[in-house]
Amino acid sequence: MDLKYLQTFKTILRTGSFQGASRELNYAPSTVTFHIQQLEEELQLQLFEKVGRKMVLTQAGESVLPHVDAILHAMDSLYNCEKEMNELKGTLVVAMPETLLIYKMQPVLKRFKEAAPQVKLSILIQDCDSVRAGVLDGSVDIGIHYDVSGEDSSIVSTVLSRFKALLIASPEEDPEVLDFTTPGQKKTIDLISYYPDSVFQEAIDHYLKERDIVLNCSMQLWSAEAIKKNVMSRMGVAYLPEFALTEELAQGTLIPVATELDEEIIALYAYHKNKYVTKQMRLFLSLIEEVIG
Repeated sequence: MDLKYLQTFKTILRTGSFQGASRELNYAPSTVTFHIQQLEEELQLQLFEKVGRKMVLTQAGESVLPHVDAILHAMDSLYNCEKEMNELKGTLVVAMPETLLIYKMQPVLKRFKEAAPQVKLSILIQDCDSVRAGVLDGSVDIGIHYDVSGEDSSIVSTVLSRFKALLIASPEEDPEVLDFTTPGQKKTIDLISYYPDSVFQEAIDHYLKERDIVLNCSMQLWSAEAIKKNVMSRMGVAYLPEFALTEELAQGTLIPVATELDEEIIALYAYHKNKYVTKQMRLFLSLIEEVIG
């Protein structure tokens, strides 16, 4: 049975005539007549009769009407279901380290919320190993992190960008204390480190060990902003991504310290290969590529 026949049936009932249905549906009068003839033939019932100048339902038509309404309502629900599925809704869980969230991801988050206001965006601030673990166990939809663990066949990973990192100090520090190129030194200044096993910490630790440069001691903080504040207060030096230092370097509140460390930090995004890539995931990934890649 063609749904058009049922829609024509309802329109005749609403307009009171075949001619009125023809005008509203933009059908030829013969098409309206054909639809009702086909419907009556399939149902083996007479649905309309003419009373005066108006078409009204027969008793059989009255009995059919609730079923027609139910079918048309069900079809509307199906079409709306398809529309809702095509809309960006639901939840998206994204995990990343603090430095990427604060200094790189803000334009991405802003544009995502503008494009998908109905999506609940859950941002987890985690170290890179935890981000990767969340991708592996499926608790995280998209992980954005620095390359710390190599490849895994269960994860779809894409290199997002490569960044430089800098050793930084207060401009008020003694220049002699800031010699980090001469091997075999024991220095009186402290190293303010990021979270354990961070890619930045591993890079600077390896460099200092390779050149036999021993610092007084190490202070550990889990916040890039807190690290910068402590460096400004002459509490030590720190090694952070250059993109997190733009404002302070421009203002002169922090200065770069010369080293022979010339290592690029790789950032990537990842998701589990068995995870269904939803529309909201595709949107977020495309924005990452567009804004940061």
